[in-house]
Amino acid sequence: MFFETYAVVEEALRKATGEENVLITDGGDHADLASTVAFSLAKSRRMNPAALASEIASQVKDELSGKGIGVEVKGPYINFIFGKKYLEEVIVEALKEGYGSLPQKPGRICLEHTSANPNGPLHVGHIRNSVIGDTLSRVLRKAGYTLEVEYYVNDMGRQIAIVSWGFDNIGLAQNEGEKDDHYVARVYVAANRAIEADESIKEEIDRRMALIENGDPEMVRKFRDAVLMCVGGIKETLLDLNVKHNRFIFESDFVRNGLMMNVLHRLEALPEAKHEGVLSLDLTEFGFEKEYVLRRSDGTSVYAARDLAYHEWKSDNFERIINVLGADHKLIGRQLQATMQLLGDKVPEIVFFEFVSLPEGSMSTRAGKFISTDELLEHVFEKALEEVETRRPELSADEKSSIARSVATGAIRFDIVRVSPDKATVFDWKEALDFEKQSAPYIQYAHARACSILEKAGEFEESFSAESEYEVALAKHIALFPKVIADVAGDLRPHVLAIYARELADLFNTFYRFDPVLKAEGDLRNSRLTLVKAAQNTLKEALETLGIDAVRSM
Repeated sequence: MFFETYAVVEEALRKATGEENVLITDGGDHADLASTVAFSLAKSRRMNPAALASEIASQVKDELSGKGIGVEVKGPYINFIFGKKYLEEVIVEALKEGYGSLPQKPGRICLEHTSANPNGPLHVGHIRNSVIGDTLSRVLRKAGYTLEVEYYVNDMGRQIAIVSWGFDNIGLAQNEGEKDDHYVARVYVAANRAIEADESIKEEIDRRMALIENGDPEMVRKFRDAVLMCVGGIKETLLDLNVKHNRFIFESDFVRNGLMMNVLHRLEALPEAKHEGVLSLDLTEFGFEKEYVLRRSDGTSVYAARDLAYHEWKSDNFERIINVLGADHKLIGRQLQATMQLLGDKVPEIVFFEFVSLPEGSMSTRAGKFISTDELLEHVFEKALEEVETRRPELSADEKSSIARSVATGAIRFDIVRVSPDKATVFDWKEALDFEKQSAPYIQYAHARACSILEKAGEFEESFSAESEYEVALAKHIALFPKVIADVAGDLRPHVLAIYARELADLFNTFYRFDPVLKAEGDLRNSRLTLVKAAQNTLKEALETLGIDAVRSM
């Protein structure tokens, strides 16, 4: 409803001014929309901006008031206030399944995220990539885009050569119940210690790198077996985080199918190519002092060469390419973008994010070791279970565990995504699990409260109106949900959706506090219950788009 009403205001202003861009913006606390078009036209029309605003407003007032849109002038600003008809139509729309979904759009998008090296489990440093990427994938699909979400598996790197050597030579047994990715990490650590003690092992690592490059069948099998074991464990962790990929793409495939050699041959012919022992690109015209190395002096390729082949494949198969990368990948990410531009291919959009960390002493950990995502999930689950047991002692053990798992996963995801990607953040489980503060459990609890109200109410006749200031504020915020989906899909800033969901929970709680629902009578009771139902559905859609379970009981 917001988009339709926006279009009505925009068209009226265009007719009145003759301008294509009528400078519509958010109305802030005073209105639903505002226009600053009087500012831009005042000089050319030799009029005072405030006087011009009044003139334009008088031309559109009658037409818009007939459509339930009020028009006011405050100095040079033209404000537009949406009336009862708008609110009624918003509530009707918000009751529909899938509310917030936008019309289907042409073309296909490839979104790549996480893509952590398969030499151990995901750790806390990885999960911001996973949560940002998965949230964007959910938003883009809701915005009407056809999407393929991919995980690019580095199965040819030196780290995998070390893991494969470790499996052949260290002799570490897998512990009972040990996840595969954690086992691979132990082998990797042990192999590195062996290399530190005996540097001659590096020659064997180099030999394995040459063999994998040349497609030696036995070495290909050894690398792939180690990688698949680790990736299997990583997939389990991603599933626990409600993170889903459509496809896992292996970098070695681009060596085997010849696409890497094709892109290297094309790059060799560019004037920016340098052949001084290694093959590299001079990207100084793009502002890079450091050369972009693609092939070593021994003829073996580096990660960047395979990555370029992968991105050429993306360019051929998708209309839009999006990557989620950590801030430590800014240089190689921008070098990749520059090289794709030189090749005349589609240039990927990159969402760079700063890092997430844990507060000092927030969790016990083995000295000198990272915190795995599995450990974090389990720790937060235990704390969530304690909270649920305190709040809902009457529930069965299975019910408590199910709610706690949803709360824990939601707490981690929300606390990570609520901060703009370009800002570093610290995950504090105490704040993330606070039911009273603006966290995921706070939003989940607002949804559960709405469900409880509707369950207690039983059958009622739907009535579509919003009269009190709290009802109006809630209905107008509900109306913005499709716009938020469109904005996030365009700007790739998922924290905006998190902020929206938190504000929606705030407005619902305020409405519930000041406007009696179940104790109201007649049509007032019906209209308030209908608004509760619209809020519940919007909260559900917002939570699920954030990858958080919309639990009905907490």
